[in-house]
Amino acid sequence: MKQLILGGARSGKSALAERLATDAAEHVIYIATATRNADDPEMLDRIRQHRDRRPSTWKLIEEPLNLSVVIQQNQGEGQCLIVDCLTLWLSNLLLHDEGKQFHTQTAALFSVLPEYQGDLILVGNEVGMGIVPMGELSRRFQDESGRLHQQIAALCDRVVFTVAGLPLVMKGEGF
Repeated sequence: MKQLILGGARSGKSALAERLATDAAEHVIYIATATRNADDPEMLDRIRQHRDRRPSTWKLIEEPLNLSVVIQQNQGEGQCLIVDCLTLWLSNLLLHDEGKQFHTQTAALFSVLPEYQGDLILVGNEVGMGIVPMGELSRRFQDESGRLHQQIAALCDRVVFTVAGLPLVMKGEGF
């Protein structure tokens, strides 16, 4: 089953993804798209909190850009992959190399999802419910995030919107 979990910051989406992965498979691989920046202690603390919450038996792969390759290489029956999070991955793509890999990397992701084998849980921040941001890069990020989530939602079996730790199933069967 392919699932997309969306929500705002600190909405409970990662905790939900982790709970679903625990229920789905014995073998879980957590694909983290965040980059560790020693100049950002707050981000390092967020990464530590996520790491401390995960079972030690889960494998961790840190991949900020080439998400489709990692997904394709690690898929399989009886396997569950969590990608946390699409929003950071999108940021990484837009900021890396002036965004030159953006179209190639997103197209590659869309090409591996239809044939994916196993359980896949994709996590992303919903950023399009507020005002349109000022600044070209911020507007592009918001627009591309909305398009990315729409295309991934179309390819997933279940889409869940999470608010205050409460999941609302938008597509597919409930829990």
